[in-house]
Amino acid sequence: MTAQILDGRALAKTMTGEIAQEVERFQSEHGWAPGIAVVQVGEDPASSWYVKQIAKSFRSTGMRFALHALPEDAAADELTELLRALNADAQTNGIIVQMPLPEQLPQSLVTGTLDPAKDVDGIHPINAGRLMQQSGEAFAPATPAGGMEILRRYGVELRGKHAVMVGRSNIVGRPMALLMLHQHATVTICHSRTPDLAAVTRQGDVLVAAVGRPKIVTGDMIRPGAVVIDFGVNVVDDKLVGDVDTEAAMGVASYITPVPGGTGPMTNVMLMANTLAAAKRQEASVRIDRVGA
Repeated sequence: MTAQILDGRALAKTMTGEIAQEVERFQSEHGWAPGIAVVQVGEDPASSWYVKQIAKSFRSTGMRFALHALPEDAAADELTELLRALNADAQTNGIIVQMPLPEQLPQSLVTGTLDPAKDVDGIHPINAGRLMQQSGEAFAPATPAGGMEILRRYGVELRGKHAVMVGRSNIVGRPMALLMLHQHATVTICHSRTPDLAAVTRQGDVLVAAVGRPKIVTGDMIRPGAVVIDFGVNVVDDKLVGDVDTEAAMGVASYITPVPGGTGPMTNVMLMANTLAAAKRQEASVRIDRVGA
């Protein structure tokens, strides 16, 4: 058996074209294009690279992009003031804050200030709660949302399947588990204290890895014919590798996302999709307010 590649890069290209068409229609109807504000504190090289990729993606679809940079030693009041200004700015439809933040700026400051209606990466507790309750108003975090879109577009059925999620972070593992549960999968979540991890992962019809440890999932941990989704991003000997040993998994799995080129390219696409959705909701809210007035 040789696994079929779930090509996130090709899918991202297709969806970017679809989003560009929607943006064009939106701008034609309303006279303005949706836009995102990215807040970056400090000059971390990895964050700076990612911000450039976001800018490139958004501008390629005709969406607006604005970077708000603060110094590494920015005070909490500075970040709070900026977020409040962006919350109030009608031209800003989505807001993301690059993580990690410096020690003097806890993530709770961001989640406590950010407007849930503009939280297009789904980190606000209100969006997390809406995701838990399967509310249509929720913004799911972009990375797991991208993984789900890969499964959907490639026709991988989750209903009635056993999905094993390795990893329990708030930004990938937990929301991905919920998203699969919403599609009627039976979901098991594994983590660093799960005894005999391999015995659990081998039960999965769908195996998802989001741990941040290179090749923690080996070929013998995969059920023959399983679908494997790898969210891992690790650098080993100057090469990007996932949490799954892809070479070994190729001979066992039926489908697999490669690293690079799998789930990674989909994150920016889902940020764009969420920002467009936010703009549509905000425009509809303005119309209702006008009618009410």
